[in-house]
Amino acid sequence: MRLINFAAATEAAVGVILVIDPSLVGRLLLGADLSSVAQAVGRIAGFALLALGLACWPGPEPPSRRSAAARGLLAYNVLAAIFFLYLGIGGELVGLLLWPAVALHAALAILLARLFVLRIAID
Repeated sequence: MRLINFAAATEAAVGVILVIDPSLVGRLLLGADLSSVAQAVGRIAGFALLALGLACWPGPEPPSRRSAAARGLLAYNVLAAIFFLYLGIGGELVGLLLWPAVALHAALAILLARLFVLRIAID
C-alpha cells in the first residue's frame, strides 16, 4: 500500500509541476526549452498525471476501482476543458480540433459530475 501511496503522490506532484511550468520539466528531462505548442501539450500531460494521482489516492475507506478512476477522469476532463477553452479564447494556439475537444471534455466532465451529484453507483 505504501508503494501505491508513493506512486500516487509522485504522479500528482509531477502533474502539478507540469501544469505550472512545463518548460522546467522539459529542461530537466530533455535539456531543452519547449515551444508554446509543447508547453500546451505538457500542461495537458500534467492534468493527466494529476488525475492519475487522484485516481490512485487513498481515501478514508478504500474506494472501488471504478469510482477512483471516475474521480480521476472527472478531474482530467474538467481541467482539459477549461484549458482548451482558455487556449481558444486566447486565439494563439487554435487548431482544427480545439473546439470539438472543448465540447467533448466539457460533456464528459458534466456526465461524470452527474454521477457524483446524483450518487449513482458506478460499480
